[in-house]
Amino acid sequence: MTFNELAIPPALATALATENIVDPTPIQMAAIPVVLNGKDAYISSETGTGKTLAYLLPLLVHLDPSSKDLQVMIVTPTHELSSQIHAQLLRLNENSGLGFRTQLLIGGASTKRQLEKLKKKPHIVVGSAGRILELIKLRKLKVHCIKSMVIDEADNLLFGESLGVVSDIIRSMLGGRQLILVSATNQAETNKVAASMSAAMVQVHVNSNQVCSDIDHIYFSVRGNEKRDLLRKVIRACDPERAIVFTHRNETAKRIAASLAEHSIAVGEIHGGCDKLTRERAINAFKLGKINILVASDL
Repeated sequence: MTFNELAIPPALATALATENIVDPTPIQMAAIPVVLNGKDAYISSETGTGKTLAYLLPLLVHLDPSSKDLQVMIVTPTHELSSQIHAQLLRLNENSGLGFRTQLLIGGASTKRQLEKLKKKPHIVVGSAGRILELIKLRKLKVHCIKSMVIDEADNLLFGESLGVVSDIIRSMLGGRQLILVSATNQAETNKVAASMSAAMVQVHVNSNQVCSDIDHIYFSVRGNEKRDLLRKVIRACDPERAIVFTHRNETAKRIAASLAEHSIAVGEIHGGCDKLTRERAINAFKLGKINILVASDL
């Protein structure tokens, strides 16, 4: 199946081709028709299978660039994911020539500057749930004309305090809008919440095999106080061009990064305890190869 057979316009197909994306992935083939038909959907598939384009492409098909109304809202749990999605939208816009307007709305950035940019009437906003709700309560983000709302990484957003924020956002909109949930997992608890949000939610789940057959999985059993020494030895032995070390807590990420730096390993850290600028600098340094180890919490 091709993007053309999925009713994706030539302009968008051309934009995808500039990124060497020619054939739709299984999740895209399954999800695009559902989203195109305006149905509420819960899209789940492994990380790296193309879920973002699975919902962006059909939403862009229905977007009206001649309108001044906000039409699509995409809510995510982290600044980084919001920025990635927004960057993808910018590339699609530039390479397709469709002329739609987008805006990134995340915490840690200047509210005043975001309010100024909102005057340009974006068609799509992407951002963190907290900042989006804040702007709605200030009556600066007009959501009455939104056609579709996406909750990306729904398995992280539909629990605890985040669920309350997302629910408040949904309640601020008019009925009849399309609701799209996206997740790398298909958890029973998330499905339960999704069903309470929409009785007509269509499940679009694609089980992929291993995303990359070249990945090797290695497990070390070691005492907690020996982990950092082992990590350092593994890094020295493997000498990776780039590697990410994941931890559960912010404080753990700080300690690991400090320990590696003490041994002259080029390392950066990114976690909830870092401000926006620090996180951006660490990611950019990692991308540019100025550091080859990035220690991250599970954000």
